Amino acid sequence: MKFNKWTLGLAAVGAVSLASVASAEEAKMSQVQTALSNTTLSGVVDVGYSQQLGDVRNSHDHFTRNSATFYTPSYGIGNYADGFSLNQVIISLDKPLEADKAWSAGYHVDLNWGDAAVNFNDSPIRQAYVALNTPVGNGINWKIGVFDGVTGYEGNTLSANPNYSRSYGWQVNPATFTGIIGSYQIIDAIGVQAGYVNRDESFSSLGASDNRRQAHSYILTASFTAPESFGFLKGSALNLQTVQGFDNESVDNYSASLTLATPVAGLKFGFAYDYVQSLAESSDGAIYGMYATYQATDKLGFALRGEYITAQDLGDQFDNWVYKNGEEVTATISYNLWENVLTRVEFRWDHSENDTAYYFGRGGDGYHNAFLVAANVAYKF
Repeated sequence: MKFNKWTLGLAAVGAVSLASVASAEEAKMSQVQTALSNTTLSGVVDVGYSQQLGDVRNSHDHFTRNSATFYTPSYGIGNYADGFSLNQVIISLDKPLEADKAWSAGYHVDLNWGDAAVNFNDSPIRQAYVALNTPVGNGINWKIGVFDGVTGYEGNTLSANPNYSRSYGWQVNPATFTGIIGSYQIIDAIGVQAGYVNRDESFSSLGASDNRRQAHSYILTASFTAPESFGFLKGSALNLQTVQGFDNESVDNYSASLTLATPVAGLKFGFAYDYVQSLAESSDGAIYGMYATYQATDKLGFALRGEYITAQDLGDQFDNWVYKNGEEVTATISYNLWENVLTRVEFRWDHSENDTAYYFGRGGDGYHNAFLVAANVAYKF
C-alpha cells in the first residue's frame, strides 16, 4: 500500500485525537480514583437461632405482635422466636472527615437487609449522609441526610451491642432520623450535639411520633468522657439526650446513660434511663436498665442486662408491648473462636407484672413469664 502526504497527515491527526481521548479518559479515571481513594468498605453478616422455652403450644404460628390477642416479648431479632433468622446484612461505605483539613467533606452509607434491619422508607438504606466540617472554634462536624438515632444505650447494629437480643430501651427510641445534626467538641472530655429533623416513619417500632413529614423535631445531647486524670475511671462516659417535637402530636424522648469503668481489668458497668412522653395521649412511661460486661480474655466475654419497665399510663401505643409493667433479664456469653467472627449464646427471661401477657388467646390461658435461648454468629469485615 502506498501512502501520500494526505494519508500520513490524516493518520497523524487521528493519532492525536485518539491520544487526546485516552488522556481525557485517564484524567476522568484519575478523578474517580482520587475521589474514592479514602473510601473504606466494611460490613456485617449476622445470623441467629432462637427457641422459646416452656408451654408455647399456641405460639409457633404467631410470633409477631400484630394479633390483638396474642403477645410475645419483643426481642428485636426478627419476626419469629422459634427458628433461624437472617438478622442483618450491613454494607458500609465511608469517607471520613480529614482532621487536618479545615473545610473537609465526606460521606457515609449503610445498606442493610434482614429481619432486624432498620430501614429508611422500606428501602435497604439505614444511613446515607453527607459529612461536612466548618472551621468554627474547634470545628463543627455536620451530618446532613439520613443518620442513626442518638438516644439510648444500645445502637442499631446488633453485633455492636453487649447482648444479642435488643433491649426495650432501644425499642422506645427513634432508630434513624432524616435531617441535619451538628457535633461540637468543647474540650476533649465534653461534646454536644444539636439537630433539626423530619418526623417521619424511620423510627423504631415503638415510641414513634406522628409520621407527618411536614412536622419536625429537635435533638439536643451532651456527653462527658472521663480523661486520664480520673485514674481507673478513665474512659467512663455520661450521655444526656433528648428528642422533642414542636407540637402536641409528638412522642418526646429523654435518655441518660452511664458507662462506668472499674479497677478490675475488662469489667464495666452501665446504667440507662429512658423516658417516653406521648403528648397526644397525655401519658408517659419509663425504662430503667443496668448492664455489666466482663471481657475475661481476648476471646471470652460475658454480658448481663436487666430492665424494669413501667408503662402503666402510656396508652394504646404500648398495649402490645410488655402489658404495662414488667422486667427482663438477659445473660450472654461470647467466644470468638474464628477470626473476625462474633459467636454468642444467650438466655433471656421476660416477666409481666400486671397481666398474663404472653401466649394469650387462641384457646389458651396467658402467662406472666416467657423464656428464650438463642445463638448468634456475626462475621465482621
